[in-house]
Amino acid sequence: MNETQSTPAAKHPPFDFHGYRVVIAGGSKGIGRSMALAFAAAGASVSLCARGQAALDDVAGEMVALGATAHTQSCDLADPIAIQAYIEAAATALGGIDVLINNASGYGFGEDDDAWFADFNVDLMAAVRASRAALPHLKASAYASILHTSSIAAFHPRKNGAPYAAMKAALSQYTTSQALALAEHRIRVNAIAPGSIEFADGLWDRCKYEDPTRYATVLGKIPFGRYGTPEEVAHAALFLASPWAGWITGQTLCVDGGQQLNG
Repeated sequence: MNETQSTPAAKHPPFDFHGYRVVIAGGSKGIGRSMALAFAAAGASVSLCARGQAALDDVAGEMVALGATAHTQSCDLADPIAIQAYIEAAATALGGIDVLINNASGYGFGEDDDAWFADFNVDLMAAVRASRAALPHLKASAYASILHTSSIAAFHPRKNGAPYAAMKAALSQYTTSQALALAEHRIRVNAIAPGSIEFADGLWDRCKYEDPTRYATVLGKIPFGRYGTPEEVAHAALFLASPWAGWITGQTLCVDGGQQLNG
């Protein structure tokens, strides 16, 4: 198997999610798309939102081809009213919510207020607001869980991209506080911290051609010797949302090939 390929589990998920209603807030490509397809392939009904409807339509078609019930809706996750409307629409379309995945990012890498507010509103507050909106539905589920997409950037100081790293760190901390608050309702809360993930037209795919020196430098810090794939993050999401992780809550799981070990 080529080392850049995902594992065989991408096509044959080891978990059974028939009967689950999964809502993914953010991402019609990359990690969000891979999560949607992984849960759909495992039997779940899936709702997915992002800003661009055309890309959402493409993913919906792929999910339907897998035999899944699919719902998509364009949504600006920086808008509190839009988030509330999306979560209610998703719950209506799926008949409830069992798993909420907050996967959006504002990708604010500058140092101006716009960068900080972009990450605050999307990386952190969108997760808070979506969780709040979904909570009544999750309380009615027999196997409820919330999953946030953080980043290994949360664990180390950065010369560039401080807003992104700071809000991902806040999201990982929120994961622990939220897990404690919701444990009495038997709602598990965890996060995934991906390392550098490469996919078509994504950040590292573009970097490979636009800044090959940076691409090679980052690659050299990954002990596994390659960038990760969105499917590998999706596999971790399947596990954390499954009954096999039934006594795991308040944790942030790094999916990075050992990258954060090198700082």
